[in-house]
Amino acid sequence: MGELLYKDLSYKVIGACMEVHSELGKGFSEIVYGDALEVEFRKQDINYSREKHFDIIYKGVKLPRNYRADFVIDDVIILEIKAISMLTTSSFKQTLNYLAVSKIRLGLLVNFGEDSLSYKRIIL
Repeated sequence: MGELLYKDLSYKVIGACMEVHSELGKGFSEIVYGDALEVEFRKQDINYSREKHFDIIYKGVKLPRNYRADFVIDDVIILEIKAISMLTTSSFKQTLNYLAVSKIRLGLLVNFGEDSLSYKRIIL
């Protein structure tokens, strides 16, 4: 089996998410976890942008709507955060769409809404 895509960076990001979940537990809204992640990313020197917008192009025309990813880590990982009872197919598809529009290959879909942090690696 080949090497995981962005193995070290993705482990570092998941570790930061685990730290936030360990400290806050479940029950907060996504925005609270996002705010806490910003603190943790700065503390761990993880390069990120928050709520990065990606244009959607249809037949050469930029559509009026766009996608907004929760976090883009070091311009190579999309981090989509959720605070729901369990991850859904809809959340998975949303992350796939972000990857397609952004041309980024790796997505991390993380859910803070369960007793234990859950996450999925999504590769396009």
